[in-house]
Amino acid sequence: MIVRPFPRNFLDIYIIRVTKFLSSIKKLVMMVDVVRDIMTKEVITIDEDKTALEAARLMSEKGISSLIVIKNGMPKGILTERDFIKKICAKEVHISQAKIVNIMSKIRTFAEPDTLIEVAVQRMVNQKIRRLPIMQEGRVVGIVTVTDLARHLRTILLLEGALSNNA
Repeated sequence: MIVRPFPRNFLDIYIIRVTKFLSSIKKLVMMVDVVRDIMTKEVITIDEDKTALEAARLMSEKGISSLIVIKNGMPKGILTERDFIKKICAKEVHISQAKIVNIMSKIRTFAEPDTLIEVAVQRMVNQKIRRLPIMQEGRVVGIVTVTDLARHLRTILLLEGALSNNA
């Protein structure tokens, strides 16, 4: 067996990087982090009787890509940028006349604050969603987004030295 002290070609470098990445992912999954540790706690809501225009202005003002839709203080759905594209833009619906209740998406799944991150990720993958509401006693207490997951992964990679702080 020939032991090479340094990578000799692109394939060797690629294999080393993939191995480090997979090791980091494995460690991430092995950790017992829960969604409470990474969720966005400030969840912006909007009443279902508001218009899409009001929702768009609120999302723009807050710099966010989704809103939790409520009725009488209880979550009824989620309104995302994708809903605007598919249900307003693509259908040429006038934004000031569209009611949120008619364009929002149903909350298909959620997690509780103590849900393991890998369980939450699996729910998001299974449902093909990018935002997972975090609920406790029927109330939304947070949301986990793909951005939250990317930040978490970056933190782990930084701690392991697999990523530089400048990346």
